[in-house]
Amino acid sequence: MAVLLSTGLFAQNKEEQAIRAILSNQTNAWNKGDLASFMIGYWENDSLVYVGKNGPAYGYATTLNNYQKNYPDTSHMGKLKFELISFKPLNKDHYFVLGKFYLTRTVGNASGYFTLLFKKINGVWKVIADHSS
Repeated sequence: MAVLLSTGLFAQNKEEQAIRAILSNQTNAWNKGDLASFMIGYWENDSLVYVGKNGPAYGYATTLNNYQKNYPDTSHMGKLKFELISFKPLNKDHYFVLGKFYLTRTVGNASGYFTLLFKKINGVWKVIADHSS
């Protein structure tokens, strides 16, 4: 499994397990060079916000376009691994996730921290805000 787990599976509730599955699916998609499948974890809405080194960017299409521009091929994408540090339920429909990402790439490795705000929308957990640095 590409996602490092910070707590045992037995201690997780079904909501946290669902979010961990999304992050695992994103890792697998990234490692196959499949940005479209990676983006399934994000809210497909103009109100999605992604905050990176260039500041906030709004919208699903903008986020996808930025990923495609910054990671144009598998050599730039490399292999992704998440270290999940903490999960905090904010209420029944929102989770806050803190983690670290690692990219092992031929063009130079990269790593940093991220925070994700998940919202349950129509029964499905989606990232509505991502801050990665």
